[in-house]
Amino acid sequence: MSERKSLRPWIVAFSGTGINLALGVLYTWSVISKGIPDTWGWSETDRVLPYSVACLIFALVMVPAGRLQDKIGPRIVATIGGMLTGLGMIIASQFTNIWMFVFGFGLLAGSGIGFGYASATPPAVKWFPPAKTGMVVGIVVSGFGLASVYISPMANHLIGKYGVSNTILIFGIAFLLVVGGFAQLLANPSASEASKSPIKHGNPAPIHSEDFSAAEVLKQPMFYLVWLAYFFAAGAGLMVIGKLAKMVDVQAGFKAGFILVALLAVGNAGGRLVAGYASDTFGRTKVLAFCAGLQALLMFLMPSMSSAFLMIVFSMLMGFNYGSNLALFPAITKDFFGLKNLGVNYGLVFTAWGFGGLVLPTISGVIYDATRSFQYAFYAAGGACLLTMVIALIIRKPEKLAA
Repeated sequence: MSERKSLRPWIVAFSGTGINLALGVLYTWSVISKGIPDTWGWSETDRVLPYSVACLIFALVMVPAGRLQDKIGPRIVATIGGMLTGLGMIIASQFTNIWMFVFGFGLLAGSGIGFGYASATPPAVKWFPPAKTGMVVGIVVSGFGLASVYISPMANHLIGKYGVSNTILIFGIAFLLVVGGFAQLLANPSASEASKSPIKHGNPAPIHSEDFSAAEVLKQPMFYLVWLAYFFAAGAGLMVIGKLAKMVDVQAGFKAGFILVALLAVGNAGGRLVAGYASDTFGRTKVLAFCAGLQALLMFLMPSMSSAFLMIVFSMLMGFNYGSNLALFPAITKDFFGLKNLGVNYGLVFTAWGFGGLVLPTISGVIYDATRSFQYAFYAAGGACLLTMVIALIIRKPEKLAA
């Protein structure tokens, strides 16, 4: 029995990782979008709309889903997430109309991803001591980034054999079952089960913070700086992820864009694991500033790339830096605002990811339709990353005012 209890934290953590491996279907949109036939009559802006809406809804749903899982636990909330994701993709698969895709993939599947994602990380963090926060968050969220490694080649194969609609139908059924299954293994620890392991001496990352309620978080100026940093960093990364297959085709004539999507996903997952672990040693904001600065440099250099090899290297590095955000911001939220209300508080912070995913990818589609080039979109994304770096250098844990 004691051995089973000792494995429980890892069962919860890897169940959350499994859920994210399925919900990471969002990152295959680059392949799905490129595979949509011209006979559907979609413009380049249309092709990014379901993805952008899904990103926004995903983020907005994180707030009520986070609050719900804080109150009733992650199992039921994650199950709802699997059902909504599967149903949304099944509905989208039955239509070629852009607005039905926005409803099915954008609204329903986006909501389902939010419910599932909100339930994966908080319970895992609660099973481990503060000194391991970055590592645990990195492991769980790496599933979402790593998903494209298998889903993108699979999507490319299925689209070639069965078409876009049938591929989306297959994914919808499969992920409904997978997410629902892993959801049954999620649970918060009881007070007696929660780990009490001491923080290692000299480790700067874990910060003893009082617990802030959502209302108190919204009154903190530091929350809005964290939000802006996430908005700029996530929007820049999602712009590349959502249009990568098209970008490499335009710039380098590389037709097998799904391979780059998969390689970017390796970098994405690696960034979450490495940045999460590094932040436990060097501090969250220092690692965030480094990754944002490197991402800005890559964005400014990307328009000059015409070599498929260099684009592969750059894509993996961009995926690495983008992925670091998904490990660092949950850990920053926990350090700044406490563990008790982590679900809803990170949901509030995560809305920045959704708005970033709506604004910058949409801008990139509009710019391409107007100029037939992604050059200026990359420059805008580079500037956004520089703003994240500056904010990372000035943010700090807020003090909770006495009532």
